[in-house]
Amino acid sequence: MVEMDSVVQQTDTIHIGDLQPGMSLIDTHQGKEKVIRQVQPHDTFVQLLFENDDQPLTCSIEQLQSRFKFASDAFRADANLVRLVAEAHRLQHAYLFNPIFATETSLIDPLPHQFIAVYEHLLKHYPLRFLLADDAGAGKTIMTGLYIQELLLRQQVKRILIVPPAGLIGNWERELRVCFRLQFRILSSADAANTNPFADPKNRLAIISLDTLRQGRMQDYLFEAQLYDLVVFDEAHKLSARYESDGTIDKSKRYELAERIADQQKNLLLLTATPHMGKDDAYYFLWRLLLPEHLAAQKAFERLPDKEKSKHLLRRMKEEMVTFDGKPIYPPRRSQTIAYPLKQGEASEQSLYDAVTAYCEKYFDLAGQYNRSEAKMAMMILQRLIASSTFALLQSLIRLAEKLKITLRNLKDGRLSTEELEKVQAKLSDIDIRDEKTGDEEESIGGKEEAEQVDEDLERATAARSTVELAIEIAHVENLVELARSVYNLKSESKFENLWEALTEYPDEKVLIFTEHRDTMNFIIERLEALGFTGKVAQIHGGMKYSEREKEVELFRDLNGAQYLVATDAAGEGINLQFCWLMVNYDIPWNPARLEQRMGRIHRYKQTHTVVLLNLVAQDTREGRVLKVLLEKMQKMREELNDDKVFDVIGQQFSQISLKELITRAITEDKVDASIQSINTQFTLENIQKQLKGQQKSVVNSEVKRLLG
Repeated sequence: MVEMDSVVQQTDTIHIGDLQPGMSLIDTHQGKEKVIRQVQPHDTFVQLLFENDDQPLTCSIEQLQSRFKFASDAFRADANLVRLVAEAHRLQHAYLFNPIFATETSLIDPLPHQFIAVYEHLLKHYPLRFLLADDAGAGKTIMTGLYIQELLLRQQVKRILIVPPAGLIGNWERELRVCFRLQFRILSSADAANTNPFADPKNRLAIISLDTLRQGRMQDYLFEAQLYDLVVFDEAHKLSARYESDGTIDKSKRYELAERIADQQKNLLLLTATPHMGKDDAYYFLWRLLLPEHLAAQKAFERLPDKEKSKHLLRRMKEEMVTFDGKPIYPPRRSQTIAYPLKQGEASEQSLYDAVTAYCEKYFDLAGQYNRSEAKMAMMILQRLIASSTFALLQSLIRLAEKLKITLRNLKDGRLSTEELEKVQAKLSDIDIRDEKTGDEEESIGGKEEAEQVDEDLERATAARSTVELAIEIAHVENLVELARSVYNLKSESKFENLWEALTEYPDEKVLIFTEHRDTMNFIIERLEALGFTGKVAQIHGGMKYSEREKEVELFRDLNGAQYLVATDAAGEGINLQFCWLMVNYDIPWNPARLEQRMGRIHRYKQTHTVVLLNLVAQDTREGRVLKVLLEKMQKMREELNDDKVFDVIGQQFSQISLKELITRAITEDKVDASIQSINTQFTLENIQKQLKGQQKSVVNSEVKRLLG
């Protein structure tokens, strides 16, 4: 009810035929507005039942016209609704009075480096062409969400497209919804079945995976629709391009897509924690997306002044990031190398290692003579497997023997000629996925990780050129199978036993265990369950869907859930596990970038405990000796410099020669001492300090205080 003096009345004469349920009348006797619920008209009188009245009111035509007036429609809106509308209009201009207004409308705990990124860098450029390359775990998703929120509040953009890898779609949608109340819609191939999803106004705020967007039809739809005002590429290092030896440019399909979007000259934000990865041309091509007209050639990029670069790049390392009171955000890291001996004996780990290494040496050399690079790669995969677990090696040898037997039968039956064999072998990949890509760059192929699929394909590789040579190789492999089976059946693996002994120091802690191979992952899970941890072991591998991974993460997060999470490298994408502080490198990657990426899963914002890294290496193997020196060198440098950033520049120390190449030489040429010498030459205090000095130091409290003050 509304008081009469607050309502403008109409003076039109009321007639019985005009009255309808829901109509409002002003009762001048009571001074109130009343709403008719029922009307019963008669010739000379009318019965009215008003809302909130129990009995109808009977009145003649004269009484009706003298007592009641029509209520005015001049202003009849709900007062609370009016207040909300007025507040909404006021808030549209709130940024004019509060330059960090988005922080007040978001459910985030902003940090100094995040403030600086958004308010001192991103918002100062329009159109934005920017590479945000902060260290892993710095909160690039939060910074992007805060930037987007500010743009929307300021009405500078209407259409926004987020393009992450497939494994991060759910994470982006959840973070934007929960932290910023932004309702982004996830688009899939199914949305393009009958219509253009980008033309639908409901999809003005959208998220789509990189590989879905690069598909022909979906990509065409994108460029047919209204342009997006802002496009964000997460994990931008996946947009790969490089120069070939002849000077031509090899662009991935992903890069070509990004190039088309970049040419639209709209706002473009690239996010990556690994912008360089020791590859100058790949880094240049990322910059060319930002400034295509100015950086048509790499020489132009090299001449670009640092001051100009700073307008388009922000790169901060974890150790420079602090809270508002100057305390480090990230706890220190401590690395411990567990060097263990192989068991000795006639049928033992040592004899198996020696036999496999001899096999790899022989056929690696033979493959080199026959120019069979794919066979050389296959030998190195076997060497990686024996360093991983006897079980993984056994499974691979069994598959290898079977595939070689099929090839031999096809040769003998005439279904395959030696010339065709050459062609089949030449088609096999000789690209080392684990060396060329980080775990998050791997694609999922038929439910398998990319490296895993390549490994299995290369099990068909052989250096043999005739049935005789192939038969000899098969006999060699079958001997290895029997030896590996005998060693595995002993059910006593030094590596796992040494790990378990080390973990006794952390009896109730959650433990993240990384391995490069799914067979090894299965082996570790089986051993842990045999020790009484059935239902207490979670697992993640690259063949799992995002929802499945999330389920396993939640099982691991639950205080009463899993104590152990066993994962492969490709599973590390977008998974935040800062509630766990103990990580095991069951296998040591030959690509330092993968080692750095693993650390990033637990050494993140909101980690409150010193992060402990346990590295397992067989001390008397060729590759083990090399890796042991590397890991101990890293920890020694960290202690001498008292600086955790040593862990962040591992990859940069191998710019002249790769770690993989050093290990390969140690194995195939028995040049362990030479490889160790190379590491000692590269990892000097002078070199490390030079790399650390070059790291950008952008987080300064005074900057934040000035920004907020």
